[in-house]
Amino acid sequence: MALTTVSSDRLSTNVKTSNLGTELKKKVGQNKNLIINGAMQIAQRGTSSTSTGYLIDRVEVEYTGLDEAATVAQVDVASGTGPYTSGFRKAYKITNGNQTSGAGAGDRFQTFLKLEAQDIANSGWDYTSSSSFITLSFWVKSSVAQNFFGYLRTKDGTGQRYAFETGSLTADTWTKITKTFPGNANLTFNNDNGEGLQINLQHFSGTDFTDSGVSLNAWGAYASGTRTPDQTSTWYTTNDSTLEYTGFQLEVGSVATDFEHKTFAEDLNLCQRYFIKYDVTGVQMNLNRSGGRRTANVFFPTEMRTNPTVTITTQFDDGGATISADNVDEKMLLFIQASSNASNDAPNVSVFTADAEL
Repeated sequence: MALTTVSSDRLSTNVKTSNLGTELKKKVGQNKNLIINGAMQIAQRGTSSTSTGYLIDRVEVEYTGLDEAATVAQVDVASGTGPYTSGFRKAYKITNGNQTSGAGAGDRFQTFLKLEAQDIANSGWDYTSSSSFITLSFWVKSSVAQNFFGYLRTKDGTGQRYAFETGSLTADTWTKITKTFPGNANLTFNNDNGEGLQINLQHFSGTDFTDSGVSLNAWGAYASGTRTPDQTSTWYTTNDSTLEYTGFQLEVGSVATDFEHKTFAEDLNLCQRYFIKYDVTGVQMNLNRSGGRRTANVFFPTEMRTNPTVTITTQFDDGGATISADNVDEKMLLFIQASSNASNDAPNVSVFTADAEL
């Protein structure tokens, strides 16, 4: 069978004259998405919580001033919806409490996605140039028809913020949001493992944190009282209102390309740089005698961002001293039982966490 050939000159010309081709060429290969666990499939801490902090890995919720605590959960994406047909099976869901006292000036309810400074500094984004861009895309669904705000915040140098809006969402309907951000001469990202960029999703913030004069789609110096324009409180003052998110992607360039799906194992490994939960119930980690005490080395499955805080949730000391973690670094830790009366290998640690979040 005869083969049709294309000369290298013709192929080169076609690519060079296509802006889309240029953008897609930049995105060839893996790891274009700077956000970890954007598909919301990893939730090491559990699947539902009424506390602030992390539940779904790499997604932090924070609120203050609420009359009733919110519930955050990892939930299934319904079949037949936009995100489902795009390959997403899990979402991050917020269920509002009953804010009986209304929307207060000091009330604040928000979700953070935090990125290491070095990941931005080495991403290929020429972040001090206004002609170089990064693009954020995600899916969102609100039970209340409303416009929501968000903002990017840089944490190195003189902090900057860039406020944006979703536009008015149709109630109970998944909508894909795409926002493109230019660089700016005032941006700084250190080449280190500290927090460099924060993506902030506003569910509601009172007027202590907002100002009617804040411009959208422009960089400006960050200040606590001027994060976004003044916000609508309809969602916040509706009892049991909900918000759902999935499919977060942040990539270099001015075009939002298809989401970079990863396997569960790949996402879990990336998340474990920041948090690891060991639950080895039924597979005991026995502490071996050494110099009159019992010790056990535990090696992390990946190098963590920094020396983690280790919390032992479940241990069996068999009548001896309390087991503690020592010599903790990014790669391993040492469990120590200073003294023990046990005649066998009964003392063990079965559940513990290692936390190196930003």
